[in-house]
Amino acid sequence: MSLSVIIIAKDAEATIRRCLESVAWADEIVVVEHGSSDRTADICRELGAKVHRAPDWPGFGPQKNRALDLARGDWVLSLDTDEHVPSELRSEIQSAVASPGEAVAFSIPRLSSYCGRYLRHGGWWPDRVVRLFRRGSARFSDARVHERVLVHGTTGRLQSHLVHESFRDPAQVLEKVNLYSSEGARMLADRGRRAGIGTALVHGFWAFIRIYFLKRGFLDGREGVANAISTAEASYYRYLKLMYLNESADR
Repeated sequence: MSLSVIIIAKDAEATIRRCLESVAWADEIVVVEHGSSDRTADICRELGAKVHRAPDWPGFGPQKNRALDLARGDWVLSLDTDEHVPSELRSEIQSAVASPGEAVAFSIPRLSSYCGRYLRHGGWWPDRVVRLFRRGSARFSDARVHERVLVHGTTGRLQSHLVHESFRDPAQVLEKVNLYSSEGARMLADRGRRAGIGTALVHGFWAFIRIYFLKRGFLDGREGVANAISTAEASYYRYLKLMYLNESADR
């Protein structure tokens, strides 16, 4: 059984090399790149990946389906540019592909870092994600953000974790808050959702309570506080931007 790794990328020269080197053992690496102003595409080609330039940005789900349509392996492993596969997970993936049993997909626990600290609380661990699946048995949802893998069949579970260097520093936190809140607002507007300033405040406040208290983010120290605040900000701005999108559409 052959394995294709698929990745979507933009301005990822700081992390893409480690990601690609961790899956150099795969039969094929497909990268769909759009709008990069750095050396992302060059680094990918240097490391043997097949690089395809996307004509536009339709959102995370549709972009990942573009990469999926270019893959030719029997199995597909989807990675983000800030993720990498440790040796233990590599061995488990190879075993799963060789002898999947009834499973057509596998979920993988993901260990994520926030400004240098790996978080174990606040809903960040084990954070299981479906990333490995038989080609033809799964596709990504069409969501612009927070897309999911839609599996037609049985999903197994791997035990070794995927490493996710999600936020390197506070500047990147703010960049992602801005990007994801904008994409989330557009997605909600497309669904006909409406919001006011009260909606934004309630969602932001509830996000902090959920992450910091209910999911025990306080056990992760100062990074736990920072993560709860940035999650609350992302939720607040998602609905604030939705409010302005509603007003623009009503004019």
